[in-house]
Amino acid sequence: MPEQRDPSPYDALLLLSFGGPEGPDDVVPFLENVTRGRGIPRERLKEVGRHYFLFGGVSPINAQNRELLDALRKDFAENGLDLPVYWGNRNWAPYLTDTLRTMVNDGHRRIAVLATSAYASYSGCRQYRENLADALAVLQAEGLPVPQVDKLRHYFNHPGFVRPMIDGVLASLAELPAEARDGAHLAFTTHSIPTAAADTSGTPADHTEGGADHTEGGTGGAYVAQHLDVARVIADAVREETGVDHPWQLVYQSRSGAPHIPWLEPDICDHLEERHAAGVPAVVMAPIGFVSDHMEVKYDLDTEATAKAAELGLPVVRSATVGADPRFAAAVRELLLERAVAERGRAPERCALGALGASHDLCPVGCCPARAPRPAAAGADWRGPVADAPA
Repeated sequence: MPEQRDPSPYDALLLLSFGGPEGPDDVVPFLENVTRGRGIPRERLKEVGRHYFLFGGVSPINAQNRELLDALRKDFAENGLDLPVYWGNRNWAPYLTDTLRTMVNDGHRRIAVLATSAYASYSGCRQYRENLADALAVLQAEGLPVPQVDKLRHYFNHPGFVRPMIDGVLASLAELPAEARDGAHLAFTTHSIPTAAADTSGTPADHTEGGADHTEGGTGGAYVAQHLDVARVIADAVREETGVDHPWQLVYQSRSGAPHIPWLEPDICDHLEERHAAGVPAVVMAPIGFVSDHMEVKYDLDTEATAKAAELGLPVVRSATVGADPRFAAAVRELLLERAVAERGRAPERCALGALGASHDLCPVGCCPARAPRPAAAGADWRGPVADAPA
């Protein structure tokens, strides 16, 4: 088999995602899964889930994952890659453990995993690895063979992820009134996380105690650095394409949790107020931290932030996420084959844009640590499941 089409040693790919409710009756049970162990009352979860009810109780994420699954299978088939693709979720059906059980019963023993989170952070990387460890422990307890799972590297700066977002920003600028277009501000958005988690994101070498000057929490670690690098690549590409140097800033959305805990700021709505007060004629909101137009994009940007802009009289356009773009599907194939080459003991060609270069294949010890250490598969500290691991 030609090198560029040889996935060995892998015999399957798992698309691993967050999951979401698919009807009104699913909303509270889904949120109970997401918040398990935090003791949040059911009535509070109903209040938290109000934005799902605005969309009929259906999160867009599962339909979008089905589209991506179809795109991956189509790309693999068209490029002669004979590898089955499965899908499992952290918090809703199809559940990760059920999918891994099916994969094992189908005979798969060496599984590559693509998580629908492109950047380094606890919730975007290590927590998925913890979920994998828990699922493998269940298989072991059931007496099933335990496969080896390898999580593909962070793809935040892969051309197949970045270039569709560049096109999305260019298309959004073209939608703005001509008189506002050249002065438009670019607001690159991503999910806010606690500043402590931001500062300990990535490898131990990336971690800080509060940013480069150790005075402001949240500006250290890999999470912010990776987003800034992608934002800079996109802004530079827009300047090259249009001849206009648009001002830009990385901002945050979708904050949750206790109000006394510091999270990354500014929030997108506060940022829109500030930009309006500064006299900018328009804003393009570019959700670079998200793979698809799921609930955080549809509600926090398309609903709340757009309503805030309308209140201000500020023209805004929201650019598209990558979704099931064929270039992203091709990028996943390249990431898989790149990792396969490395697993066969050869040096692969690694595609990456920006200043940070390609991410590591294997998460080292101390990468994106949790407050309470738990086993996490697909990392340098993984030693296999244990019989008493949580189900």
